[in-house]
Amino acid sequence: MKYIKYIGFTSLIAGSLLVGSCTDELDLSPTDKLPAESALNTGENIERILLGAYDALSDGDLFGGNALRDSELLGSDGDLQFSGTYGEPAEVWRKELVTSNSDVAERWYSSYYVINATNIVLDNLELVDEEEQGRVQGEALFLRGLAYFELVKYFGKPYSAGNTTTNLAVPIITEPTYEFGDITYPERQTVEAVYARVLEDLQQAEDLLPTSNGVYANKTAAAAILSRAYLQMLNYEGARDAANRGLAYAQGVFSLVPVYENAFNNTTNSSEDVLSTQVTTQDGVNNMQLFFASTRFGGRGDIEIQNQHLSEYEEGDERLALFYSDPVTGESRTGKWVDQYANVNLIRLAELYLTRAEANARLGTEVGASPADDVNLIRERAGLDPIDNPTVDDIVRERFLELAFEGQRVHDMKRLQWDIDGFEYDAFELIFPIPQREIDANESLRQNEGYF
Repeated sequence: MKYIKYIGFTSLIAGSLLVGSCTDELDLSPTDKLPAESALNTGENIERILLGAYDALSDGDLFGGNALRDSELLGSDGDLQFSGTYGEPAEVWRKELVTSNSDVAERWYSSYYVINATNIVLDNLELVDEEEQGRVQGEALFLRGLAYFELVKYFGKPYSAGNTTTNLAVPIITEPTYEFGDITYPERQTVEAVYARVLEDLQQAEDLLPTSNGVYANKTAAAAILSRAYLQMLNYEGARDAANRGLAYAQGVFSLVPVYENAFNNTTNSSEDVLSTQVTTQDGVNNMQLFFASTRFGGRGDIEIQNQHLSEYEEGDERLALFYSDPVTGESRTGKWVDQYANVNLIRLAELYLTRAEANARLGTEVGASPADDVNLIRERAGLDPIDNPTVDDIVRERFLELAFEGQRVHDMKRLQWDIDGFEYDAFELIFPIPQREIDANESLRQNEGYF
């Protein structure tokens, strides 16, 4: 009998990260091994595997927080300090990663877990009701593209470093693994090849997804991640157009919340949340709250915001008012992450306005709106005066302040080719090592430069 084997198969079909509350209960059995004919004989089970991919993406190692946290730690550059006792994030902050770092290993594992689940869904679309096939395919492609995008950003040199056809990133796997006998041992592919995979998956997803899809992936989300990918590639025309499409899809579906503070610490998505990890008292994890919040709010208080960052805000900026002083330590902390059961913001609509503004400014165009119109939407909500003719530097600065401590920092710094904590933007210290356990299991994998 042919079996589908996973580590923790019940978690693969158990729920979802972005699913929120489901009206249908899932029929779970406490096993990690199911016959293929049982697991893949109905469209309902295929959709359960899709939910499992969402659920795996919501792990603390990924979009339950650590993928966002590590971007901030890696790109700290004097703006924050890690004072916690956990060795793994401390290594990220110090830029002293080792190949045995368990957080890095779990990031790799969880990402490929998502990828294999989506590959299974895509391989069995014919089992899904015909009217739902397009949506299911779009969601699976979106999740796979998103997983590869996170992998290439952390495990490969930045696209801005050039040599994209020779610099190595991660293996590309597009065929499902159903049993141990199917396991392959692929080599790492180039940065260029992985980005091509990301773009293809997300472009198809954008075409297939609905504009409104509850708390699941939607057209605006696909366009938003595409705009991030194009930014990393320094393709500002692509970034501009993807952001512009995302904002067009968002009409009547998403909108900026009037008060900046209200974009955060929400247990249900705000109108600004294009995509969020759903967290409840029963399911989900918010590791951003765990590491950033003070003990008063149930966090560890491991990440302290430095005066260097606070000094960047203009007087009267409502975003500055969201920071607070820890009553125990006196250290400054961000108020974006104080509710343990709040959703983890992954894509806010504000980002698309800032991306379109920056790309238009760089290109000397006004696609969708002028750079001033877009950036001033963000500034005026923060209680600031508009800028008549914002420069690229003005817009980039606004981006760093608006999206501070939301997981974009190091990726923006790398594509802008900024030094970080004394390291060049493409230094190996700013790139994750391939986990040693993966090297041990797959002799085809080559370790990143600088790691042994």
